[in-house]
Amino acid sequence: MKIHNAFTLGLVGTLGVGVGILILTSIESLATILTYIGAAIFIALGLDPVISWLEKKKLPRWLAIIVVFVAVAGIIAGLVFAVVPIIVDQLGQLFDIVPVLVGRAQQGTWVSDLSNQLGGFDVQAVIDQATKYLTDVGNYSIIASGALAVGASIANGVFGTIVVLILTLYFTASLNSIKRALYRLVPASRRERFADLSEQITDAVGRYVVGQLSLGAINFVLSYVYLSIIQAPFPAVLAFLAGMLSLIPLVGTLSGSIIIALVCLIPGLGSLPTFIAAAIYYLIYMQVEAYLLSPNIMNRAVSVPGAVVVIAALAGGTLLGILGALVAIPVAASLLLIIKQVVIPIQNER
Repeated sequence: MKIHNAFTLGLVGTLGVGVGILILTSIESLATILTYIGAAIFIALGLDPVISWLEKKKLPRWLAIIVVFVAVAGIIAGLVFAVVPIIVDQLGQLFDIVPVLVGRAQQGTWVSDLSNQLGGFDVQAVIDQATKYLTDVGNYSIIASGALAVGASIANGVFGTIVVLILTLYFTASLNSIKRALYRLVPASRRERFADLSEQITDAVGRYVVGQLSLGAINFVLSYVYLSIIQAPFPAVLAFLAGMLSLIPLVGTLSGSIIIALVCLIPGLGSLPTFIAAAIYYLIYMQVEAYLLSPNIMNRAVSVPGAVVVIAALAGGTLLGILGALVAIPVAASLLLIIKQVVIPIQNER
């Protein structure tokens, strides 16, 4: 359609720009909801390989879904009853020790002990700078707003977790129906090829989720055993932290290792030998995970070059935080699969 009138052309153009801005604004407003949906689909795809395996054992899909969710609930309940009491007990011990540590810090013995452990590093100067910052009147509002932001984030996290669990149940139950509906939108001549490629992508995502959970479980168990042997402070709490952080690609295991080692260095909780033992262990574990565990577990799920893994994880983390870092690698694997099986064959035909 040709538009010859300048006013009509300008009006149509303005309306088009307005609609575009409205769409982008709507997407920005729905960013949190879209994140919940993405997380739920990600988890549902992670559960689907187990459900499919049970279906191959002649179980109806509805029964396989029930079995999987009951098993997941049982595992969570087992962790709650077996691990959480230990964590709560050790957190209670930590809270009991905090006043003692504060008293030692006020007497100066804590600072001198830490300075001696760090080879004479001037810890007191760092404490003085932090105290000056905290007591500055101009920083009260910043600290208060930060505390409120943390509280709001915790509340939003709890609400988001509940929403994601509900959506995960729905997506898991109707995953095949969603796939079939999506396939019908593709022309019949390309439907079979599109369905095959989609199945490969969803299988890769599911295997990746299972693999990442396996790495987290291995880190948790080994950390708990080793930290208990070296008598590190609060081994259950620190092992749980190590397992949760190791779910984050690239930086998760490193971050958890640094935090655990530093906790082992706190006077009154740990000691320099405990710190050295923990640091050596995690240096060795990170090498074992990087060169033995992760290749053997993850290469069966997704085949992505190392450089692409780093770039994808950094980009995903920048865009969507922890969730982005988690989904970045399977997304990168999916894009590589599309390039290999779609783009390159089309280019070769020309």
